[in-house]
Parts: sequence; C-alpha cells; structure tokens
Amino acid sequence: MNYERDNIARLVAYTPGEQPGQQGRVVKLNTNENPYPPAPSVLDAIRGVGAQALRRYPPPTAVRVREAVAQQHKLTPQQVIVTNGADELLRLAVTVFCQPQGCNRSGIAGGMGVTNPTYSLYPVLAGIQDTPIVSVPLDEDFALPENFADQLNEAGCRLALVVNPHAPSGRLEPLDRLERLAQQFRGVVLIDEAYVDFAASDALALLDPARKLDNVLLLRTLSKGYSLAGLRVGYALGHTRLIEALDKARDSYNTDILSQTAAVAALASRDEAAKTWRAVIDERARLASELTARGYRVYPSESNFLLVVPPRQAKQVYESLKADGVLVRYFEQDRLANKLRITVGTPDENNMLLAALDKT
Repeated sequence: MNYERDNIARLVAYTPGEQPGQQGRVVKLNTNENPYPPAPSVLDAIRGVGAQALRRYPPPTAVRVREAVAQQHKLTPQQVIVTNGADELLRLAVTVFCQPQGCNRSGIAGGMGVTNPTYSLYPVLAGIQDTPIVSVPLDEDFALPENFADQLNEAGCRLALVVNPHAPSGRLEPLDRLERLAQQFRGVVLIDEAYVDFAASDALALLDPARKLDNVLLLRTLSKGYSLAGLRVGYALGHTRLIEALDKARDSYNTDILSQTAAVAALASRDEAAKTWRAVIDERARLASELTARGYRVYPSESNFLLVVPPRQAKQVYESLKADGVLVRYFEQDRLANKLRITVGTPDENNMLLAALDKT
C-alpha cells in the first residue's frame, strides 16, 4: 500500500551533482562551489561558538544575519529573510505564493512559471507542492523571451522563477529586461541570484522604492561567493509584505547557531571573499580561452562556471573525464545533451581538467 500523496508517488526527486568517493584525488568541477576557502575570520568565529550557544536554541529569525545583510545592501532588516540555504527559500516561495492543483480560486491556475532550461530543482518543488508549472523555452542564446510574462499571465501563474546569471548557461539578463518582466507579470517575480557575486551587475536596483515594484524577490546565497556551501545559508531581499508572508511559513529555528555565526563573520569579511571572486573571474576567462582553442564552443558566462559544447559527443567526454578523476556536469535533457557545464576551479584544477581533455 502506498501511504504518500499521489503527487509524491509520481515525483522524480532532484538529482544533485555527483559527490566524489574516498578513492584517490578527484578534481570536483560539477557543483559550482567556490574553489577557495572562506575567510580565516569565518573559521575563527565558528571555533568561538561555545557550549552554552550549542545548548540553547538559536535566534529564531537570525536577527544578526538580517541586520548584516540589510546593512550591506542598504535595506532594512524587515526586507530580509534568512533561510536554510537558498533551496529552503525556493520551497517557501512555492508554498506561500502558489496554489496546489484542485485548490484554485476564482479561476486562477495558481502555478509557477520557469524557463527551459533552468535550475532542475524548480520542477521538483512544483511537484512537491502539487502546483501547476509552465515552462517557457529560452531564446536560442538562452535569453529571456519578450513574451515570457504574457505566457505566464495567460496560464494564471502566481510565481515566476528566473535564474540570473542563468544556470546552466551563465548568461546575465540586463536590468531593464527584468524590470519589464516585473512590471508585466501579475504575480511574484523571484530572481535567483545565486551566482551574482561573479557577475558584472545585479538586480538590487529593482528594490528601489522609486521603481514602485512590490512583487520582486531577490534570492542570494553564501554557498557560492562566500565559500559556505557546507553550512547552508541563504536569504531573500524584497518588499516587507513579501518577506512577512514568507516568514509565516518558515520553519522555527530554521538556521542553526554555527551557520548564523559564520554568516555574520562572512558578510563582515566581504572584501576577503571578493578576492576569490576576482580570482574565479580571471580563471573563467583563461579557461574559456583554452577551451575555445581546443575546439569547444564556450557560451559567455557571468557566473563561476562555463557551459560548453565539446567537439565530440558530450557524454563521452564527461565519462572520459570521470574515469580520469575529473568531475563535470552532464545533463541528459533537451538543449543540454550536447553540452557540459564546467565549474571554474583553481588554476591547478583547471590545468588538470585541460590535461585530461587533451587525453580524450
């Protein structure tokens, strides 16, 4: 007998990037982690957490993190919510703003809208919530189509999820295009800026009250730019009304004391983190040049990864690299089956990747 709900029984779970085993050295370029460690002050802060802090529950709203985030972005703490990684924030957004199928009111479909391709967790979250999902193909160069909002409005979507810089292409959508989307869409626009620390610009200006947009949420994470993927800290910026709605559905004590402590220290050490961003950007340019010289088509990227088309079958290249101890990401799906996504590593890691490619 199946005890789970029908939509969970049908659900295909999210598949994370492969984690290396214990055997030998592996060059891990498949999950877009920052290849450099966090600032020493972050490690010192974690070591300074005492037994009393571990014995007690953490601050429920992560107030010190919210204050640090607000100060960095020149907002108020009431415009910030802190979550257990950015993925919890995405789950909250789907839960709060989307209607499960069969619970629609006033003829509104109540679902979520995404692009194709996009972050592969989005459809999984729609399946968990049992909410309708509308997937709109990106243009040939992975640009957001001009009629994206129209298609979502026609379907009655309540939430639009846009990764910017885009995953897995690395394309950065211009601010004016995102602003038009927010103006045209009759729901909440969540701009997933997980990789924004490696980009030339961000969408923070959309939260300027002068723009009169009350339907925009910006997702940020400390996993990528701040090298804290192992601690799971994300946050959202937005209108206080949206933040209040998300906060209602947030788990109690959703971020632990170690994560909160590390997050405050990391945000205070932004200049140190920024050095790693510049190093990644420099290596991104070098790696793109080296791959192009080897016959790869390399898509322009404003992220910490490159989407490439190998000169021979992508899956074969992926498997050859894996056999040689180099992990990259292969997606066996429409528009991506002939491509590989390669995280930008350290110079040594990138050199090992290139040496392995030369052997394939």
